[in-house]
Amino acid sequence: MSFDYDLFVIGGGSGGVRAARVAAGEHGARVALAEESRMGGTCVIRGCVPKKLMIFASQAGLMAEEMRGYGWEGAQAGRFDWTVFRQKLDAELTRLELIYTANLEKAGVQIFHQRATVVDAHTVALADGTRKTAKHILIAVGGRPALPGIPGEELGLISDDLFLLDRLPRRVLLVGGGYIACEFATILAGLGCETVQAYRGDAVLRGFDRQARDMATLQLSDIGIDLRLNVTPTALERAGEGVSVTFSDGSREDFDAVIWATGRNPYTGGLGLEETGVHLRPNGAIAVDEWSQTAVPSIFAVGDVTDRVNLTPVAIREGHAFADTIFGGRARKVSHHDIASTAYLRPHEAAQIGLTEEQACARGDVDVYATVFRPMRSMFAGSNARVMMKLLVDPETDRVLGCHIFGPDAGEMIQLAAIPITMGATKADFDATVAVHPTAAEELVTMRQPARRHRLEIPAQAATA
Repeated sequence: MSFDYDLFVIGGGSGGVRAARVAAGEHGARVALAEESRMGGTCVIRGCVPKKLMIFASQAGLMAEEMRGYGWEGAQAGRFDWTVFRQKLDAELTRLELIYTANLEKAGVQIFHQRATVVDAHTVALADGTRKTAKHILIAVGGRPALPGIPGEELGLISDDLFLLDRLPRRVLLVGGGYIACEFATILAGLGCETVQAYRGDAVLRGFDRQARDMATLQLSDIGIDLRLNVTPTALERAGEGVSVTFSDGSREDFDAVIWATGRNPYTGGLGLEETGVHLRPNGAIAVDEWSQTAVPSIFAVGDVTDRVNLTPVAIREGHAFADTIFGGRARKVSHHDIASTAYLRPHEAAQIGLTEEQACARGDVDVYATVFRPMRSMFAGSNARVMMKLLVDPETDRVLGCHIFGPDAGEMIQLAAIPITMGATKADFDATVAVHPTAAEELVTMRQPARRHRLEIPAQAATA
């Protein structure tokens, strides 16, 4: 058969862009890409990048407080001008979007700035009515914020909206306890908003190590966030220019804005995948095998739309591996184990790789090397903020199964710790590493005795069988 393209990519986010660039620029494939919104996707336009810049902006108050602890009399953050920041942020995102577009065009990718849907195994339909054929189709449309399914939910904002506000709300409710909710609560509180965060669980950051979760939960309250656990909104109503919220405990309060951060769903609605034979999981995620291939041999999917590990670097790796495998003659799979992640809270971040202590205990025997301390910098300034470092070690093989850090720049530290752990480093390898002093990270190589040892109990009848 003759096709218009060797590859048609639907989605201009991190995974789709990487796959298109590598397939066309490195392997010479004829490639087209369709993006219905702005090039760069969630991470660049409405996620990681603008969020991190807002986190930097929100640090001023904490930094001023620390400066006073170091003798800078009268140090203060001053007044934050949201309009000035928004203008600079918009300019930066436009710059990045143009770079993404230029790099695709330089690689020879034809770009369609419109929505595309799947017609059959080799055909896509563009929003303008035209159809294009391709030997291979790659779905990389990512995910979208989920709504809670309660009356009045449309009165709340989603995380995407935060970067588009004309002005910051005076009093805001963040709903959720994941990293998006916690990061946004940190940002808004740091920028001077009266911030309430409601979460249905007993500790934020589900999926992180419990000790780190407890420390993050405490920190949110310490920085002035009104954190309400085991409670969630049940209904929203318009109240003047604001929103009135009824909670599961029967209470009712008014807010200038409500922001939903209650998870994300794969963005597969209306793509036409069901008619092609592509299998979708109950949450709408595209089911793929280890090669990112769907039940239809010519259709592949990468990134958050597959709901494997929903992180930008993972989508990039999956997109690159797909292009190398299909067009480069180099079959490559992506391991979804031992992937580091970070929740960018302030003043201390939560970062991890590998098993949590709870997962390690369920798996079998584990030695826990852990320490909690007040770091030099904040202690001198009079802060009671504490840092946690933890290594989980298999007592039989001595291999490090997991690393958890709660502290300043934990994300930077976990990236470096991820290298030896991915390589299969042992506790002896960590012990053999000379510390850099004085640093917080030196604790990772100076913990000599386990703080606790967990041993899997075997039922007596099983032991004697």
